Amino acid sequence: MTPAARLQAAIEVLDEILAGKPAEQALTGWARRSRFAGSKDRAALRDHVFDALRARRSFAARGGAETGRGLILGLCRAQGLTVADLFTGIGHAPAPLTPEEQAGGRDPAPGAEAADIPDWLWPRFQASLGAQAQQAGEIMQSRAPVHLRVNTARTDRPGAIAALAGEGIATQPHPACDTALEVTEGARGIARSTAYLDGLVELQDAASQAIVAALPLAPGMRVLDYCAGGGGKTLALAAVPGVEVFAHDAAPQRMRDLPARAARAGARVRLLDTAEATRAAPFDLVLADAPCSGSGSWRRAPAGKWDLTEEKFTALLTVQREILHHAAALTAPDGVLAYATCSMLAEENEGAVDAFLQAGGWQVVESHRWNVLSGTDGFYLALLTRLKFGI
Repeated sequence: MTPAARLQAAIEVLDEILAGKPAEQALTGWARRSRFAGSKDRAALRDHVFDALRARRSFAARGGAETGRGLILGLCRAQGLTVADLFTGIGHAPAPLTPEEQAGGRDPAPGAEAADIPDWLWPRFQASLGAQAQQAGEIMQSRAPVHLRVNTARTDRPGAIAALAGEGIATQPHPACDTALEVTEGARGIARSTAYLDGLVELQDAASQAIVAALPLAPGMRVLDYCAGGGGKTLALAAVPGVEVFAHDAAPQRMRDLPARAARAGARVRLLDTAEATRAAPFDLVLADAPCSGSGSWRRAPAGKWDLTEEKFTALLTVQREILHHAAALTAPDGVLAYATCSMLAEENEGAVDAFLQAGGWQVVESHRWNVLSGTDGFYLALLTRLKFGI
């Protein structure tokens, strides 16, 4: 496919997404209909689509319309491409610009539009990030860096760097955590690399790794990852020597790949349903990485930014508070309850913890925040223990 034909394909896929089809479903459907497309074509199409979704509002302003064509036109203008050379109508290229498209388009307005944040969310975003809000929003218009976690049960950081380099994947240490690497070259080859297939490294954001590193873990502890999901933090926990790790999720199907990933990593993890988790309690540490807006990882899943509504956000706040109470009931009397989100919004972070504390009996002993300005995804972590009464 020519570069112009890839742009036209992106326009068609984006129109499906804007009409309500999930991004992955739209991309998969296009690939099935387009058997002629090679792996480089599919990768380029995916990049165009996700680049456009990350900057949907600002590209719509530059392109003059919030349509697939408008977003791709905005992308081309933002990247300084010569639009007339690409929108030719020749072959499978996009049709030439209309007079209205030639005259249309503008720079996005400062604030929510330039930062690519929904209007309803912008005040919350500003309240949470203050003077950093505009910069944080603009950072999320670009692709997220690729981070790897070194599986210290199999190797160390220098060993992982050397193994990856031997397969054409260049990495460098990331300061967020002692196990974190940032990929600087060859990212598309990670899933096929021997280092990955042999469990030396896992794909995981550096701040997500830093959450596990901040937990007060010690040999002999029984630890429950209460909202395990795909199991990234579960595997990081299981790499800590002497820690017995359990994984639970309200939707167990999210953990379906965890046993195979654990086997590849040489990790021992016991999966529990809700009833089993209750019977196995109490745990020395319970990590509740709660469902959230995902605002800290919108670079990786940009469609979530536009799918989120004020009603959905309010419902998430309720779920987060319920999870804190459920997880607390599974925590040993002298244990630690760790609450985490991949959000930069204060209502989901400090707000959820403050609401939980109002019931009494618990205290925050430590908290951490990461945002996208530090070169990671946005995350929050609070460590809580029970209050001690009496002498």
